[in-house]
Amino acid sequence: MTNYSRILGRKIRIAIVGCGRISKNHFASIEKYQDDIELISICDNQQIVLSKYEISYSVKGYVDLKDMLENEELDVISICTPSGIHAEQAILCSKYGVNVITEKPMATSWSDANLMVKTCEEAKVRLFVVKQNRKNPTLQILKKAIAAGRFGNIKMIHLNVFWTRPQEYYNQAEWRGTPELDGGAFMNQASHYVDLLQWLNGPLNKIHSMMSTTLDIKVEDTGVLNIEWKNGALGSMSVTMLTYPKNLEGSITVLGESGSARIGGVAVNEIQHWEFKEPMEYDKDVSNISYETSSVYGNGHFLYYKNVLDVLRGISDPETNGREGLKSLEIIIAAYQSSVTERVVFLPLKEL
Repeated sequence: MTNYSRILGRKIRIAIVGCGRISKNHFASIEKYQDDIELISICDNQQIVLSKYEISYSVKGYVDLKDMLENEELDVISICTPSGIHAEQAILCSKYGVNVITEKPMATSWSDANLMVKTCEEAKVRLFVVKQNRKNPTLQILKKAIAAGRFGNIKMIHLNVFWTRPQEYYNQAEWRGTPELDGGAFMNQASHYVDLLQWLNGPLNKIHSMMSTTLDIKVEDTGVLNIEWKNGALGSMSVTMLTYPKNLEGSITVLGESGSARIGGVAVNEIQHWEFKEPMEYDKDVSNISYETSSVYGNGHFLYYKNVLDVLRGISDPETNGREGLKSLEIIIAAYQSSVTERVVFLPLKEL
């Protein structure tokens, strides 16, 4: 059991590395909890981008992460850089005794992910892996219904991620659409939906996948999974970044012997079907839980940060630490192995 230090009697000192697309959710979360957390510095390897955020947030910027770690007193760093360098940066932070929040996926290789978990644990620093979709109220109530056994034996689960990422999106940066730094539709865009497979219904037994690429990229833009869970449920997942002309849906359907539900919308933000053999008092809240969103990220970062702050204060346990983050990455790696070998892959994968 690792004993972690607590941060008490002052604001938690945070920095952000990587000021790209997802960083705005982290900046907004820091601003929301400004009474408890203070943005100390930022880091980005593009000086033009860095200068913009230095001015916006009145903090010192660094083009080199090591330079920032050596010159600032930090409690935690949020890593919002290309996925393939998350492990390297998390390990570097751990060597300076700095806790880590990393965006999805936590790494693009199984060995890197295991190494970052082990290194952070040995250094006694926290490793938080962002899984903000778990905080989505529509998924929270679905999780509650599954945990209560309201579906009976779950027979089938299906997920859709029908989004669009045109060639122009990938052309914005050289790292996009590469297996080493980005990963494909499952590793990157649909990562949070892959997480739902095991978070909602427990560990998987085996996967068979097929994937294809139409765009001028080196990873998949479309794919399907066939899945068997250890509890006997069957299911599938369909993902594409080729939906015309815009993001269409992110959805999950759960079918059991005594219940059925579908959460849809562009980002699992709408309860579209909710029916059970035995009604419960909280069913009346279903119509009020759906919400409007224009963002495929949803609104979960605020709630995720609340848990991070509580953990660093020593008043809560982490909801998604490094070992929890490994669970969804394991599924993605297994899916890639299946696609390449054209064979069924059994889980769990061998631990390093």
